[in-house]
Formats: sequence, structure tokens, C-alpha cells
Amino acid sequence: MRWEQGSRLWVIFPRLQDTGEELSTTLDLWICGRPGLLPSAGWSTWSKIGFSGGGAAMARERNEKLAALLEEARWSRAQAAAAYNRVAEETLNGEVRENSKIGRSHVSMWVSGVQPQGVAPAILCQALSRRFKRDITPEQVGFTVSTSPAQEALDWRVDPLIALNDLGSGVDADRRRLLTDGVYSAASLLLPDETWWTAMAQPPAEQPVAGKRVGRGDVATIRELTQAFSRMDQRRGGGHGRRAVDEYLKSEVLDFLRGRFANDETRRAMFAASAELAYLSGWMAFDNSEHAVALSRFNTAVKLAARSGNAPLSGHILRAMAHQSLDLGFRSEALKIAQASVHGDRYAAATPRERALLGVVHARTLAADGQKQAAARALLRAEDDLSNVRDGIREPDRTFFFGEASLAHETACALRVLGDHQRAVKEFQRSVRTRGAAFRRTHVVTLGYMGATQIAQGGVEEACVTWTSVLDAMEDGIYSGRARQTVVDMRKLLSPFRKRGIPAVGALDARATMYLAQVD
Repeated sequence: MRWEQGSRLWVIFPRLQDTGEELSTTLDLWICGRPGLLPSAGWSTWSKIGFSGGGAAMARERNEKLAALLEEARWSRAQAAAAYNRVAEETLNGEVRENSKIGRSHVSMWVSGVQPQGVAPAILCQALSRRFKRDITPEQVGFTVSTSPAQEALDWRVDPLIALNDLGSGVDADRRRLLTDGVYSAASLLLPDETWWTAMAQPPAEQPVAGKRVGRGDVATIRELTQAFSRMDQRRGGGHGRRAVDEYLKSEVLDFLRGRFANDETRRAMFAASAELAYLSGWMAFDNSEHAVALSRFNTAVKLAARSGNAPLSGHILRAMAHQSLDLGFRSEALKIAQASVHGDRYAAATPRERALLGVVHARTLAADGQKQAAARALLRAEDDLSNVRDGIREPDRTFFFGEASLAHETACALRVLGDHQRAVKEFQRSVRTRGAAFRRTHVVTLGYMGATQIAQGGVEEACVTWTSVLDAMEDGIYSGRARQTVVDMRKLLSPFRKRGIPAVGALDARATMYLAQVD
């Protein structure tokens, strides 16, 4: 097909592409002219998957850096596209994720010199980083990338009130911006040095002379709302209610933070309460697999916590960042963040329950890093910390969910990484036995992981029984990307057994397929 528009000539060549899985029709796009002149075939779709259009096609120089990296990785164009799509599946969400999928022709275009835009460079760099087990930057791949607003917001020098103010343009618009411009990457996980923490904890040089007067009752209101939504998150999952949390953050909370405080104690308490609510928004986004959004909220929460001078709260939020990083495969970054979460007063000044929480996630990152003995010591210390919980010690409300069941769950995850599947199953079972009904979302995730560990031991029918309980709970109203992922993983793990005539496998697989069709 050929289109004439003004003096610009557009040529699109349809071509059949065999990905090894199915035949699909793709368009190799050769562009002469500016992207703004693309006809109704839809430039917006092409820009989402990383094509830029400036300059004549024939004038482009081959991207030798990318070609060399693909050769070093021993990837064909199709294999590179598949690796890219796996990272996009993990780090993006919803419509943007679907529109960001690529085929081998896209990789060929990039090698030929086309510069990708949007999230594409970061996603490809992450795919290559995983392959080589070292950081790969856009410059090393031969890409010229400008920093997006979403990535700039993660700069530790950016005032957290500015980040909250950016929500004022609309929660939905903010979410779309983060999903379009933001991508979860290793570069986004670098923490500030100790001088930053010290400076952030200092009282402001000048007090506001305008704005509403803020008192202890206002702090209590934010804490009450945080508790209510945190308990809802535990019951229903992070996909239920997060927009309401963000709406409150960008309106009421921002006004409080800009207000006049009766004294510095009230100011610090308000920043701490606001940090907990921002953290909750991040945790809910993480649970719902909105990872770029989650990282942004965690970043804001850490800044607010640092302003409050509350070291254990900062550790609590860093622990969540480490948890997310680990789940997404950023093992070395997760370990560094977890180490920061237990550094100094973040651990030393924490209560026993919070120490146990920080410590067990640290243990998981040590296990993932292959430090078996250090992980074992950290697990024992976490057990000891939890055993020191007493009625006379007032624990912060943010730790209400963490008890024996949660400790057993995290311990099982560490043991599974270390290859001790037998003990991991026992710890998952202990978690299931001891978890209360108020924590249904995490209960489902635990069951999902336990089934995966059982099938790794050869217990196919046992895994089917466990996973049946997962679907029972999911169908009753759990809105969680993590829980949904256990169903996706379930189908993958059942795949080798589908043709063996095991009735439980066929029934469970059919039910899981039906469930995913209804929620996707």
C-alpha cells in the first residue's frame, strides 16, 4: 500500500512473521518524513511500541552496538523480541502493556537504526541486563534517550510535595503517564547516600505563614483512613480502592503538608502519617502488578518518611521496595535495598514485630543472592525478633498484618529459592494453618506458591488440591495482580501433565482458563 500526503511518501510493506508459536501479520514500517504526518493507520500505536520517525529511512546508520549485544547474547531477532515481551509483561500494565508487545521485525528495525521511544529502550535494556547479569544502559545499546517526567519524579532531589502535586492533574491521568513513561528498571532503584537522609530529617528553615492550621486530630484522621484501606487491601487485594487512596493523597494530604503546624512534633507526625498512606498506595499498586506506579509511590513515601525523621518507617518502606525488586528479578538491587532497610536505627529503633518483618525480607534477598549461611542466620534472627513481641510493647499499626503466618510465608519463599522444597512446603503449610480470615489476599498468594513448590517435588495431585483452593478464593472476589499471577503460573506448571490423563489436572486447567478469560 502507498499513501501520498503532501510531499511525504509513506510505504508500508505487509509481511508474514513466523514467531515459532503462530503466524501473525506484522507491518515493517519504513518512514520518510515526520511522524506527525502518518495517515490514519495509527501513529499512536507505533509510538507506543517504540518507533520514531524523523529523517529519511535510507539515511539511517545500522546500530552496531545493538547488533553486537544480540550476537553476544546469542539471540535471534525473535528470541530478543520474546525476552523483551517477558519484561514488558512484568513491568507494565493493562492497555500499555498490550500495545508495547513487539515482534522480531521491531528488533530488526532497531538494528537497522530506528530509534525506539517511550518505555521501549528501558525494557530492552532490562531484558539484556537479565541475559548478561550486568547492567546494560541505553547508551550501550546505541539508543539516545531523554528522561521522561515519570523518571524525573524518581530523582531523590525532587521534593515529595511536588510529586503529590503532580497527582493534582487527575489520578487516572497520572496513572496513564506513569504507565506510558515509567518503567521499572535497575537505574530507578539506586538509593541516596547518608548525607541525603541527614539533610531530609532537618526541620525546615522557614515555617509556612499561610495555609490551614494542622493539628494532632488531622494526623489521627490520616492514620485512621490508612488503617481502613490497609485492612481492605489485606481482604480484597490492591486492585480494590487504590484510586480512592490516591485521590485523598493528592487533595487532603497535600493541603495538610503545606499547612501551618502547631509545633515540629506535629509536623513530623503529619509527614510520617502521609508517608504511610503513600506507602500503602505503592503497596496496593505493587500487589496489582502496576509496578512503575508502585515504585513512584514508594519513592514519594521514602521522602516523606525521611522528612519525618522516623527511621523505622523508612526501613518499612525500603523493605517493600526490596520485596518488589526481588519479585521482579532484580536480585542485587533487592539485596542492597534490604540491607539499607536494616541499617542503623531503621532496624535498631524498630519494635520487635517490625524488626522481624525487615529481617525476614533481608533473609530472602540474601537467599536469592546465594548467601545460604547469611540467609539462615537472618531467618533465625527474624524468628527471635518475632518471639520477643510482648503485650506491653506498642507496635506501629503498619505491622498489624505481620505475625507467625507471614513469617512462615517469607521463610518458605527463602527456602524455596535455596532449593529446600520439602521444608518450604512445611513452612507454607504452617502459614496456611495460622493465618486469620482477615488476610485473604496473602492467603491466596501463599497457596499459589505452595502449589508450585508441591509440583516441583512431583506432587501433582497435591498441587491440584492446593490450587483449587486458590481459585475458590479468587472467584469470591480477590483483586490482586500477584494472586492472578499464581493462576497464570499454575497453568504453565500444569502444561507438561495435560496429556497424562490425570482428571484433577484437566478439571483445574479448564477452570483456571475460564477464570483468566473472565478477568483479563
